Amino acid sequence: MRMKPFLIRCASAVAVTMLVAGCNGGFNPVRDVASAVGAGPQTAASQDFVVQSRPANLEYMPIGTAVPARQTPARTADEIKAAEAELDAIRARNEAAGAAAAELGNTPPPEPVKIPANTSQQTRQKTNSKRTP
Repeated sequence: MRMKPFLIRCASAVAVTMLVAGCNGGFNPVRDVASAVGAGPQTAASQDFVVQSRPANLEYMPIGTAVPARQTPARTADEIKAAEAELDAIRARNEAAGAAAAELGNTPPPEPVKIPANTSQQTRQKTNSKRTP
């Protein structure tokens, strides 16, 4: 009588193992058996443009490894000072151009054009109007 609980535990352990293994993408015995019998999904060949556009091995970032060395060396202190001087010169040039534009913008607006009042001319009537002057 003590064998039944042991067999139940073993059977449940095997079932759980099979279910967990079914979640694994590379090993799925249910899918493999169904595909072998012909009841599973049929895999189609990839189109030529897909095969040509995708590399055979995808290069993923490795996890837990050291970061590779920089391809370009770090700048020296003299190079940094030269870059800062170049940026300062560009800023001074931009500020001078902005000041020149601000001076051009300070001109007063022109006076509005004064239209002479002409009272001798009659006001124009609408064409569909029946009034006579």
